[in-house]
Amino acid sequence: MEIIGRVTADATVSETKAGKKVVNFSIAINDTYKPKGSTEVQKIVTYVNCSYWINPGVAAYLIKGTLVECAGRIGANAWTSKEGEVKASLTFHVNTLKLHGRSSGNNTTPAPVVPITTSPALEVAEDLPF
Repeated sequence: MEIIGRVTADATVSETKAGKKVVNFSIAINDTYKPKGSTEVQKIVTYVNCSYWINPGVAAYLIKGTLVECAGRIGANAWTSKEGEVKASLTFHVNTLKLHGRSSGNNTTPAPVVPITTSPALEVAEDLPF
């Protein structure tokens, strides 16, 4: 599954008890639709919590307003609150990230080009037949 949206706040890096690092961030996905029998366009925003386990260094580039394309899967989380109330949430577990740039707000510095690899680099043979 792929989603594209803007980062809503600077990403944070957390560490599990086992020492594994995870980048947590949220994105906003904008959508529009026209209700049946209406000429007015309705706007809707969906907020999605995301987690990225592969490279914690990418957190420096996931700043508020950055347009990001994420590919991955949705996971469900369920827990009981301190008051004994059952709660649940959805998290998008990101496998692949593509940064498309920052918002056109007050920031005048261009977004850096970030190569994000999710697998080991492949060696290229020098004697290719083409």
